[in-house]
Amino acid sequence: MSNSFGAALLAAALVACPAIAQAADTTPFNDTLSGDWGGLRTRLHDEGVDVRLDYTSETASNVQGGAKEGTRYTDQWAFGATLDLDKLLGLNNARFQATITDRNGRNLSSDVHLGSLQQVQEVYGRGQTFRITQFWYDQVYFDGLLDWKIGRLTEGEDFAAFSCDFMNLTFCGAPPGNIVGDYWYNWPVSQWATRIKVALDGFGYVQVGAYEVNPNYLPRRYAFNLDDPPGATGALIPLEIGWLPTFGDAALKGSYKFGAWYNTSKGSDVFENTQGQPLVLAGGQPRGRDGHYGVYLNFLQQLTRPSAAEPNRGLSAFLNVTFADRQTAAIDSQIAVGMVYTGPFESRPADDIGLGLGRTHVNSRVANAERLQNAAGLGPVGVQTSEYVGEIYYSLHATHWLILRPNLQYVLQPGGISHNSNDIIFGLKLSLRL
Repeated sequence: MSNSFGAALLAAALVACPAIAQAADTTPFNDTLSGDWGGLRTRLHDEGVDVRLDYTSETASNVQGGAKEGTRYTDQWAFGATLDLDKLLGLNNARFQATITDRNGRNLSSDVHLGSLQQVQEVYGRGQTFRITQFWYDQVYFDGLLDWKIGRLTEGEDFAAFSCDFMNLTFCGAPPGNIVGDYWYNWPVSQWATRIKVALDGFGYVQVGAYEVNPNYLPRRYAFNLDDPPGATGALIPLEIGWLPTFGDAALKGSYKFGAWYNTSKGSDVFENTQGQPLVLAGGQPRGRDGHYGVYLNFLQQLTRPSAAEPNRGLSAFLNVTFADRQTAAIDSQIAVGMVYTGPFESRPADDIGLGLGRTHVNSRVANAERLQNAAGLGPVGVQTSEYVGEIYYSLHATHWLILRPNLQYVLQPGGISHNSNDIIFGLKLSLRL
């Protein structure tokens, strides 16, 4: 999709918004631009078929940082169908999901050489192409006690799941995929997998999964292929315990997730060769490691609720903390904290304001290798420590089907290198439900 088309789409939406927003539409599928298709969507829904088309674009401009100033536009189309197999086939509490995504556009981080560890446009990446993103069967058993899912899954939709309202990748999606993305594949990449979830009455849930680890899911060659591509290296096995409390008379909802993962694939040490010597000085082959692993926690808690009639309004806080093993992970930790206030004005109950602060840390063993490289006269190379990111956005729910989210990002020590110029990014995220 071209930049001119995206700009035209945005302009048309802005022109249409005032008139549409003033009209209270109570018709079915009023949360979509194309509506009920003359009643067809309602008939399909009643028979067990829901179809969706979502569009997201992200435009970013750097006014400081990088090799030059620039503006880049990237987008994603998502075509989805959910089948209620209870209505269609008589399978109790069963459903099937199929989603195809298409990504297009350019990436500011790479094109102007921002040097950041985390993308400033989260929707970019994993191949600008059509991709099978979801193709799974899910069924709930024993009155909601057991939930089993199998098929082509994205890891972040079930484990360490986090929203993507922010535009910087630090605050988007399952955090493990942000630091060990060479084997934890977030949206839009899927792999053959299964997940079992057990509800714990009065507490929350516990779930475990098994995902094929295969780097050949990444290239375009296999992006639109349901077959199991060659090159599997092992299995990623995540475990998560979720506590879902409600506090006080205001019924403030919380979500507290504690997780860990183990990847059975063989790994390579980031510092040592097979003789236990620094790779950057002695050369040779990296020391082999048995497996990769890590832990995470994701906390989300509503802090205020101004009105019982509007339970989603109020202030919420989040905390994401992720650690990966220091033997094989070049980036070994990420911490993100922030707040979101939904319904900041009486006249705008669906709008929200978000503020996020994050740190992405480069493994100190990698930094030691860079110091050794410089000391031996093999540089100069930048010594990487931590990258710090701040982002603030205002989310304007212009209509039921259009969200405009201008944002400002500040990246301190891009790439974790202290002498890199800090980045200031102005962005606009658009979400459209067709």
